[in-house]
Amino acid sequence: MSSQSAAPAALSGLTPIGDRIRERIEKAGARFHANDNIEAFIEEGELDLLQEEVAEKMTEVLRALVIDTESDHNTQDTARRVAKMYLKEVFGGRYAAEPPVTEFPNVARLNELMIVGPVTVRSACSHHFCPIIGRIWIGVMPNEHSALIGLSKYARLVEWVMTRPQIQEEAIAQVAELLQDKMQPDGLAIVMEADHYCMQWRGVKDMDSKMTNSIMRGSFLKDPNLRRELLSLLNRKG
Repeated sequence: MSSQSAAPAALSGLTPIGDRIRERIEKAGARFHANDNIEAFIEEGELDLLQEEVAEKMTEVLRALVIDTESDHNTQDTARRVAKMYLKEVFGGRYAAEPPVTEFPNVARLNELMIVGPVTVRSACSHHFCPIIGRIWIGVMPNEHSALIGLSKYARLVEWVMTRPQIQEEAIAQVAELLQDKMQPDGLAIVMEADHYCMQWRGVKDMDSKMTNSIMRGSFLKDPNLRRELLSLLNRKG
């Protein structure tokens, strides 16, 4: 790609890349909240251009903060690094396609409780863009018609959902919807415990507070004995 074609749209006189993507989303009547995936509306090559555009805007943010990005060797490349971090890493789940997951038939007709976890969670609060670091456990009650997925695929799907600006309550609901749709189990349970740096790093600066919440669906919601079994096993795992 030539340097001219790679130049940010704002410099080439074209409509900015971010605005072009936004126009496609709005034309389709789709949503683009912070925790939504918008990969379907990004055309080939546009993510790199969007990264350049974000870097350009981030340079302006640093200037507004009165941070020297010219003579300070520590911040000369900060705008580019932050843009790459947002689009390719910590918010990558907004811009990347869903990871491929092979589903297997339940040949053995498994119908006993399965627990996967803890799966490490790295996300960011959509209110302050501060880190959310924690763990997720997934409980599944399959039936003979359920699809099964490989153990590592749970982690990949969780990461895809969590690498977006989130609030914890909505994040585990998204994980639950994704797994319910793929597996169609009799019961599904998601439990998440996390540290929120918007409380620890700013505000009240309480370093000991964690947030724990859960979603119970199907048999986990209807059967209190099954729910107690799940929570008892999770307590043993610490």
